[in-house]
Amino acid sequence: MVYPHSFGGQFVPEILMTPLLRLQQSWEKARASNTFQEELDALLRHYAGRPTPLTEVKRFAAAIDSPRLFLKREDLLHTGAHKINNALGQCLLAKQMGKTRIIAETGAGQHGVATATACARLGLQCVVYMGSVDMARQKPNVDKMRLLGAEVVAVEQGSATLKDAVNEALRDWSAHDDNSHYCLGSALGPHPYPEMVRAFQSVISLETKEQLSALTGQAPTLMIACVGGGSNAIGFFHHFLADESVQLVGVEAGGLAIAPGQHAARFAGGSPGVLHGCYTYLLQDAFGQVMPTHSVSAGLDYPAVGPDHAALHESGRVRYEHVSDAEALKAFHLLTRCEGIIPALESSHALSYAMKVAPKFAKEDIIVVNLSGRGDKDLNHIIENHHDNYC
Repeated sequence: MVYPHSFGGQFVPEILMTPLLRLQQSWEKARASNTFQEELDALLRHYAGRPTPLTEVKRFAAAIDSPRLFLKREDLLHTGAHKINNALGQCLLAKQMGKTRIIAETGAGQHGVATATACARLGLQCVVYMGSVDMARQKPNVDKMRLLGAEVVAVEQGSATLKDAVNEALRDWSAHDDNSHYCLGSALGPHPYPEMVRAFQSVISLETKEQLSALTGQAPTLMIACVGGGSNAIGFFHHFLADESVQLVGVEAGGLAIAPGQHAARFAGGSPGVLHGCYTYLLQDAFGQVMPTHSVSAGLDYPAVGPDHAALHESGRVRYEHVSDAEALKAFHLLTRCEGIIPALESSHALSYAMKVAPKFAKEDIIVVNLSGRGDKDLNHIIENHHDNYC
């Protein structure tokens, strides 16, 4: 991180300290290894589909009175989202550690699909924990995971969403560390996970910087990404953090309202605390109990945020905003109709914020939105619950 801070750490039971130490040592060795990086780069290029395009969306920009607006097309990666960057990195690392079994959690299903895919490619066993609520609204991804050979375990405890899936994945890892690696899907959890995931996802900002310079000769004025746990956003922001002239905005899920249990905007209604192994911002009550969350998007429906984002919020380098379910759905339909690109509901939150602020910018400015995933996974949910309400 650019900014020293107190966020992060390793707040885990004693039984997980030895696995974390082994993982940290293996990660430091791999990070310094040219052989590891070359193998990962080859997988990303020849299997995942990197580099992803940077697409100018002129009709969408005209519809929202925007200056030049580009989308970083992580939706065009194999499996349909940025999650494959991290899944390939962690599964390759696990294989080098001698692990044969991969544990994962998933909310929207994209990380689960990406991990199941990486395991199929690398010959590893895969078990994915997923809340039963998320399984119902993300059935296409559940079917994909099973088709890829993964065991998908329904989690019924608590709110039966992402938070509870993480709990079960951690329990499994603590019991099976001898042959298993926990492939955490976002830039959160105990160290070294936030650092590892940020490194694997930083390819997004590296490519964006090079591509935008080649296309326009300019740096971006504003960059926008949705923020659930925060992996797509931290990867998208990473190589621009040192350039203070570039405005960076992370967009959280405003849900139905900024009221207890109605949203997942940690910086709008949360406070610092510990969840799932790290000190960060989370939604909690006065007694430190984790509060329920809501979002139309399964991938943003999580009560905490990665510690890098907590630090960037407190430093002021990144601004964190929120948009409602209805606003995200409006953006989903507008991009689809204007450009023939169906965005994930997570990414639709970032697009919605662009719709709000774009008219305030000068026409020579440049806005870049990270389109972190495609919307195939959300179609059943939208058609059944929100069909054509916002066109």
